[in-house]
Amino acid sequence: MATGGGELDAHPGASGALGGPALWIGTAGGLGYAPVAPGTFGSAGAVLLFMVFPWLDLPLVSRLGLLLTVAAVVAVVGTWAAGRCEEAWGREDDGRIVIDEVAGQLLTLVPVLCLGSAGVPEELSSGSSLWWVLVVTAFVAFRGLDIWKPGPVRWAERTFSGGWGVMADDLVAGVIGGVVMTLPCYALLIASLSGVFSAGGSSL
Repeated sequence: MATGGGELDAHPGASGALGGPALWIGTAGGLGYAPVAPGTFGSAGAVLLFMVFPWLDLPLVSRLGLLLTVAAVVAVVGTWAAGRCEEAWGREDDGRIVIDEVAGQLLTLVPVLCLGSAGVPEELSSGSSLWWVLVVTAFVAFRGLDIWKPGPVRWAERTFSGGWGVMADDLVAGVIGGVVMTLPCYALLIASLSGVFSAGGSSL
């Protein structure tokens, strides 16, 4: 989780805010330089990235595999970048490092991708009102877990160091967030298949 900010520090071999690949990756393309709540901006960037996947002309399994692959690549490359940024800025888990929020937020959104697949009732399909509510809920759920840091998330933060120390707690928060999101997604799917929305005259 991004924990602090401060004025931009110099980075060896870099000029400007996004002068090196580690800085560009670690700050998620500059989102980490947001003047307030950079972690929230990082998560919002992940939501924007996620929006590509529901509308890919691929089977659900392929879209799900692609999303998980992207999250894994972000986690691995982001760990390297976070470590380099820590070394350059001379502080642990600098607030400008938000690539960890990107990886964690993507994991929390996995159940939402599954819900919006082909064959799901129209009121829950990708782009529907209820689907957007779930996207926002996933965003809020991850941010809450990342800030609150319940047991496993806090453990991961304290157990690892360096780049993994930056990334680990957000990955754990992302997995927990995904588990949490499974419940409302499943409940809405069952309700929709049972005709609850049609019976209630919902136009969602």
